[in-house]
Amino acid sequence: MKDHQLKALVQVADAGSIRAAARAMHLSQSALTKALRELEEDVGAELLTRSYKGVVFTPAGQALLARARLALATLDKAREEVRLLRGGAGARIAVALTPLVAATVLPRVLAEFRRIQPDAVLSLEEGLLTNVVPGILEGRLDFAVALANAQDLPYEVDFERLADIPAVPAGRIGHPLAGARTWAELRGASWVLNLTGASQGSHLVNWLEANGIDVPASTVRCASPTLMLELMRRTDHIGFGPTVLVRDPIFGAGLQEFAVEPLPPPMSLGILSLRGVPLSVAARPLAGLFARHLRN
Repeated sequence: MKDHQLKALVQVADAGSIRAAARAMHLSQSALTKALRELEEDVGAELLTRSYKGVVFTPAGQALLARARLALATLDKAREEVRLLRGGAGARIAVALTPLVAATVLPRVLAEFRRIQPDAVLSLEEGLLTNVVPGILEGRLDFAVALANAQDLPYEVDFERLADIPAVPAGRIGHPLAGARTWAELRGASWVLNLTGASQGSHLVNWLEANGIDVPASTVRCASPTLMLELMRRTDHIGFGPTVLVRDPIFGAGLQEFAVEPLPPPMSLGILSLRGVPLSVAARPLAGLFARHLRN
């Protein structure tokens, strides 16, 4: 497999057609088609087919595409690292963070990191596992700091546990159910929960089911922390989130926790990265800062 063949495969996926991919790579269609044919001969499988709908990737093509993205991203990081070692500037670091991290240690981490790497270009995105895992596997993210259950992650993703994060049900100040002390008292309440894989909302629902407690019947599914917070502040919807965020004077403004017992066990917060692939020269100290501040 050659670099230009993998680039051709990825470009076809991104562009949606061979014609558009050739135009983006400043190649003729015949040259790009030749690169794809050579790649198919190398791996011994058909990677894509053409139809009236455009280019369709075969299962083999989909599998190779994911690895091609990672390989190209890894090569880009290697070139960048060599440039940095030779005195070049402009390192790029892409990180995903859970809101818990953004509201607690991120300001201190960022201030320290800027003293170490003042010229680094830092990109941040939401640390939902549905985005984090593909981002790490494809090489789009250097690492993530997120809530996860290590046993639920793919083998390729390494998880370094940093802290256990308890969570509580919460609602607006003055909520009519704010005095509830048992789950039975919350039966029939309206909820807003993130129910994506490995989220705290799904962790709560799984725990309730396992303990024979009624699962919320009226639930708005929401993967946006901002939308979830506004519904909790402005309506009688109850949410479930990290205790430290609910108690935070800025993030948790207008909210109060419900002293319901018992509560699900805490989820783990940690650093997710690609197993067996060391972090870049620029990303390594940033991950170290997150680890030190979160452990403290």
